[in-house]
Amino acid sequence: MAETILYDYWRSSASYRVRIALASLDMEYRRVPVDILGKAQFAPEHIARNPQGLVPVLAVDGQVLTQSLAIIEYLDETRYATGFLPSDPKGRHRVRALSHAIAMDIHPVCNTRVVDHVMALTGGGNEVRADWMKKIIGDGLRAVEALLDDPATGAFCHGDTPGMADFCLVPQVYNAERWGVETADLNEVRRIVEICRALPAFQAAHPDAVKPA
Repeated sequence: MAETILYDYWRSSASYRVRIALASLDMEYRRVPVDILGKAQFAPEHIARNPQGLVPVLAVDGQVLTQSLAIIEYLDETRYATGFLPSDPKGRHRVRALSHAIAMDIHPVCNTRVVDHVMALTGGGNEVRADWMKKIIGDGLRAVEALLDDPATGAFCHGDTPGMADFCLVPQVYNAERWGVETADLNEVRRIVEICRALPAFQAAHPDAVKPA
């Protein structure tokens, strides 16, 4: 069987999500770091893996997969009883909606390439960068907090088993903390993240657990 390889960057939110999923499955894999700050994502060898020049990329089952949520759904569909998404259509929609609210609405606007371009256009410095991050992440997480005000929310974002929405939420809160986003009023978000952070899979996937020495 072909070796499973994760091409990622230790602080990438999208990579963090996939590491949580892999750790939740106790899957053995090899990490190949891609130095985003050094622009290694645009090197020919990485562009050959992912023409978008993004991480993560997962080589698994003899194929090369991109896009973190698509990777997580692939693992959900090919590994028995992962529970990453519920079995019912309504539940699957809700988990996808929560995941997309983070991975498609908050995260892309805070991507390094996007923020760097904003800084270049505006001539802004680190203060402008921090204000941008606080605004986008803060507004986005407040919307997620409202979405969690739902009977389907349990110990985790959906029910009492961690799934794809939790895999997205925890990395985003990690980023919120990095940028000094105020989260004191996000009671459900903070409660769920605290529960997740106590689990071995989330601990193993944390950036501090995989960052370069």
